[in-house]
Order: sequence, then structure tokens, then C-alpha cells
Amino acid sequence: MGSHRHQAALRLYDCLLQVYNEGNKGIPKDPFPFEADIQVRLIDEGCGSPLECFWNGNSMIFIMQKVGYVEFTDQMEESQIDDATYISEFAPQKDSGPVALSVTRAKQLISLYTMAQNPNMTHLKISKPVVLPPLWVRCDSSDPEHTCWLGAEPLKNGNKITGISFHTVTCNGPTADITCFASLEDLKKAHKIRHRSSINIRLESGDPRSPVFQLHRELQFLIVLAEGLKTGVTEWPEPLVAESAVELVQELLNDLKNKLDGFNTSVHKNDAEKVQCDSAAVDSSIKSLFNERGDLDFAEQLWCKMRKSVTSYQDLVECFTLIIKSLEHGEIQPWIHQGSSSLLSKLIQQSYHGAMEAISLSGVTPIQMLLEIGLDKMKKDYVSCFIGQELATLTYLDYFISTSVELQEQIHRIQKLHHMLEILVSCTVFLHFKHENLFPLMQSCIKYYKENPLNEKHVFQLPIRPAVVNKFYQNDHAQIWRVEINSVPGQKEVKTVWQLSTSPPVEHMTSNNPGVLCDTTVNGNTEESMYFITMANCSQVHFT
Repeated sequence: MGSHRHQAALRLYDCLLQVYNEGNKGIPKDPFPFEADIQVRLIDEGCGSPLECFWNGNSMIFIMQKVGYVEFTDQMEESQIDDATYISEFAPQKDSGPVALSVTRAKQLISLYTMAQNPNMTHLKISKPVVLPPLWVRCDSSDPEHTCWLGAEPLKNGNKITGISFHTVTCNGPTADITCFASLEDLKKAHKIRHRSSINIRLESGDPRSPVFQLHRELQFLIVLAEGLKTGVTEWPEPLVAESAVELVQELLNDLKNKLDGFNTSVHKNDAEKVQCDSAAVDSSIKSLFNERGDLDFAEQLWCKMRKSVTSYQDLVECFTLIIKSLEHGEIQPWIHQGSSSLLSKLIQQSYHGAMEAISLSGVTPIQMLLEIGLDKMKKDYVSCFIGQELATLTYLDYFISTSVELQEQIHRIQKLHHMLEILVSCTVFLHFKHENLFPLMQSCIKYYKENPLNEKHVFQLPIRPAVVNKFYQNDHAQIWRVEINSVPGQKEVKTVWQLSTSPPVEHMTSNNPGVLCDTTVNGNTEESMYFITMANCSQVHFT
């Protein structure tokens, strides 16, 4: 039995390779016979692909289907599977369009294709293995899942095949009763079962694709400093700039000294503007949504420079030593916001009167000083975002920016603010919510986080009136609705696509079912029928 399957795999490989080589030579890509009742066709770039309505993979693919001959019985078809020397003498009738194979036969062909593309199957004695285009087989939807396509796509590294990705396409319809189709929750559950993962499908905080990724990175540095205060050990991140922290702080001090002495500071203007731009609460992709803060005081500019360049405890000591000496000697008179509670801000205020208390830059003091100025700055960033969008008042946000609790609790409340900002950005950028929807959502988030600890998995529910999405179903007249869910656990990628359409997404459905109607009558009214298609990259086999 094994020898017979190996021979069948080799025959299929030889057939596909011949079609592939002729296609590369420009020979017309007419259907090529394979065994008695099956033909294969090469679809190249520029040719109409029968998969284009639901798949956008390789430009060159193989299509296998049944030859449009006299209808065979199931018993005859199964006998042909085991008969390697069977040659059909039936003459084809008129072209009746593409004809699908049984799902069982399609699975056998996919299995043979996989075997032939497996580089470990050396006993097939393929002299010069070639990475063939993906193979797609038309199916007659005779199984309970109504499978209409099966596909196999080689995974490769250079010219070496590393595995095979399998695709399954199912289709239900036509019907005007859309309640029989799956809901979004059903789709996510189905994907989760296929994916076999415990993760929920969501945008993670800290995702580099997030519009507030830079702000998240800034918050993470703040958390590192807070952990250092608790444990006595600080794991310094890699610097984000080439200059050292001492060099950047000295440049800032020199700029202030020149301003105090009345020198022309136009040379440094661009640098100052860059600091403000780099330290903005949000990145350029959502500048139109949130106003950047242009009122950074000395302590905030210092934080922006040091958080990107500090690599050791000694850096902190040297930087703060330079600053304190400049203050003591009256070389600088920096401006700071009123109400700032950090130790450095107090020293600056005292320097205005020429009487600074003595500070020992030892122990955790330097870390606490940097943590405090960063905490002050980030509180203002978040408050500016929410108040600027008229989503909260300063009084309503007082809980999150209070200085009456210890530093560790202040950090925890800042993390809550960041999570709320992530939600706000997602709903604004990706869902295009307006203020009337964002306001109650943010009020719900604020109320929840005033009473509960940080929980990024908590689900916030927001009722949406039909008017919010009416443009999608009243103006656009969409012919296809599509949902894609992707999961990438390590090297394995699982992708599931669900699609609703008003026309048959599979051409051999109509040819196999000539009685299919385009419209359905419900309660005396003619309604447009819908097709529900599922495409799943359901599994992968990796060759070792």
C-alpha cells in the first residue's frame, strides 16, 4: 500500500512539474490531464484566479478539478483511485464549467502533493526537487462542513522547503436568513479552538504598532526606576541615543547659561524644539487627535534627555551633581511648573532665593529624584490628553495624579491612565468613534479604575446606536463583509477568514447546482441572498 502511494505521489509530482515547466516557457496553459477523471491547470500572474475573492497568496497556483466528462458513479470513482494504469477513453461532452471532486478525493491529492514536496521523502528518488506553486483542489461540499476548496502551500527558506501550510475553505448559502450565520463571538471561539492558544485576541499594550508605543516605552522606564527603589537593583535599559547622559545634561545647562547671559541662542532653538517634539505624549500618527505639550519646563526637558541616555547609577550621580552645582553658583535660573512636588523642583525654587538645602547624592536619592520628575511629567501628559479631548475634568482625574499616596501607588495609578489611553486611541484610530461615544466610554473606564486595580483584560462595554454605523449599511452598499483573525504562536501561524458576500464566492458551486437562485422570497418580499464563506489556515506541517 505504501509503495502504491509513493508511486502515486511521484506521478502527481511529475505531472505538476511538467505543467509548471511548460508554463514558464510560455506554452498555453490549457488544462492538463491527470489520471482518468482529473485535470490540472496552472494559473499565472495576470490570469483571473478563481481564488481572488478570498485569497491573495502566491501569484502562481495549481488548480485541480474533475474533468467535465459523463457523470461517474461514486463506486467507479473510488475504483479509479486505486487503479494507477486506468486511462479514460470517454470523450468529453460540451464544456459545463468547472466540476468539483469529492472531498475524500481532494484530501488524497493534497496528501500526495505534501508527500512529493517533503524533502525527507528521499525514497521517491526525485533527482532535482523543485518547490512547486501551491495546489488548490475544487471540492463538491459533500462533507458536513460544506468544504469547497482544499489548498496546500509550501513554506520555504530560500530554495529549501521547510513545511506545508494547509488551507480549508467552506461555504454556506445562498440564503436570505443571515441569522443562521455565525456571530463574531462564535467566529473568535472557532479560531481559538483551531489556534489552541489561551491568549485573547487583542492589541497588547507595548505593541510597537500602537500609536502610543513611545509613551508606553517612557512608562516602562518609570516602572524600572520604581522597581529599583523597591529591590535596590535597577536593570537599566539600552540607551536610545548615542550621546551620554552627562553630555546631554551639560548641553542643556549650557543652553540655559547662555540664555541667562543674554547670548544669542538661535543655534540651540532647533534642539529645544526637538526635545519638545520627542517627548510629546503621542506620536505623529495621531497628532491630529491629541495636542502635543509645548510647555515642558526644565525638569521635564531633563527627564526627556536622561530617560533616553542613562545607563548606570553613576550617570545619575554625575548628572545631578552638575545640576546642583549650577544652581548653587547661580549659573542657571530654570523655569518650572507651579505645583511640582519633586525634590529637584523644590531645590530649583530654593535657588531663586539663594538658599538651597544640602542634598547627599547617595543611596536611592538619585533614583528617586529622576523617578519624581518623570512621574510629574507623565501625569501632565496623560491629563493633557484627556482634558484636551474634553473627556474628563481635572477634578475627575485627581485620583490618578494625587501625590498624597506613596510613589509605588502613584506609579500604579499612572499605569491605569495609560491603559485608558490605549483604549481611547484604539477606539479613535481604528473604530473612528466620535466624542459622543468616547465620552461615556472614558467615564466608564475612569469609574472602574477608581475602584479596581489595573486589569488590562477587563472588558469595557459600550452600547452603540445604529446611527454610528449606518453609513456602512446605508451608503456603501458593501458586497463583501470580511473578518480576519491572525495568530502567531512562535513559528506557527494560524489565520482564519470569514466572509459574507452577495454573489457566489466559488464558481463551481453554481455549475454543480444549476438551480441556485440569486434572490430568495421571505414573507412575500424578495430579499438578496448571502453566502457565508470560511477560509482557515488550519494547520502547518514543519519538516525537520
